[in-house]
Amino acid sequence: MDRTHFFPPHDGLRLSDLAERIGAELQDASVADRIVRGVAPTYRAEPDQVCYMLHRRNRAEFETSKAAAVICDKALVGFVPPHIPVLLTRAPHTAFALAGALLHPQALRPAPTLGGMDGVAPGAVVDPTARLEPGVMVEPGAVIGANVEIGSGTRILAGAIIGAGVTIGRDCTIAQGATVLYAHVGNSVIVHPGARIGQDGFGNAPGPRGGMIKIVQIGRVILQDHVEIGANATIDRGAMDDTVIGEGTKIDNLVQIGHNVQIGRFCGIAALAGIAGSTRIGDGVLIGGASGINGHIAIGDRAQIAAMSGVAQDVPAGERYAGIPARPIHDFLREAAQIAARVEGRKRKTGETHD
Repeated sequence: MDRTHFFPPHDGLRLSDLAERIGAELQDASVADRIVRGVAPTYRAEPDQVCYMLHRRNRAEFETSKAAAVICDKALVGFVPPHIPVLLTRAPHTAFALAGALLHPQALRPAPTLGGMDGVAPGAVVDPTARLEPGVMVEPGAVIGANVEIGSGTRILAGAIIGAGVTIGRDCTIAQGATVLYAHVGNSVIVHPGARIGQDGFGNAPGPRGGMIKIVQIGRVILQDHVEIGANATIDRGAMDDTVIGEGTKIDNLVQIGHNVQIGRFCGIAALAGIAGSTRIGDGVLIGGASGINGHIAIGDRAQIAAMSGVAQDVPAGERYAGIPARPIHDFLREAAQIAARVEGRKRKTGETHD
């Protein structure tokens, strides 16, 4: 099966030029003119592909690797066979990400459904009051409502719906089947397929005869520059204030963000996390997958929440929390070790054995 069908190789970049652009040092100058065209894992890298090494446990794969070069740090250089040139860097993960972006730029955001298309396609519906700058692409089946504003270089892909009054900046991608309602979107934002932005939040009051009465949600969603929203993620608009996703924040697939949540800059939120309404999250926060965050709490700058945690109370800046309920990770690990020791002691006492 052809692995280059969806993401074709680069036309070619000299290894020395690649090293310069990713901030790495090419240790063997004799291969400076070697041409690279892509990235690949170590075990199947070809002579025109680069790979990277983060752990010594992968060293066995290098014995048969044909890679053009490997990106790694100083501590791992000794594990690289002499037939593979080294691109030395203090930040190999970052350098590899930069290399991938240079060699496969078309993979950085959702691709158009139809190749070679410009402007508004037949089959798209654009309200006559909408204002689209030159260079906007709208694919068939997309619907753009009244008084929408969209900046140049933005792509609205097949089946996407942009609600009335929405503004979208430049060089954005709203992917297939996504909906953006009651929102203002900055520049270079990516909304992946099926994401739902701006639907009303979950707000209800007790009814006079039982049941619940819906509370109106009249806020907005603000997506700042360089935000990325994963497939089938949902971001509710605010009740009266706004739901805000800060600059550079990356949100994975299937994440739920409730009304009035405010998330700071450069955060990362992994799949299946849920954040209840009116929570405040600082800058640089990392939230692991399948975590649940209570409403009306604050998580401080650079805090980290381990996967599958349940956060019920405020988390101080810079702290690492884990568990249900979430607590400082050293407390969680100590308690887990104590429980495991007690279970093992009970098994020994009763003579239980492992299968």
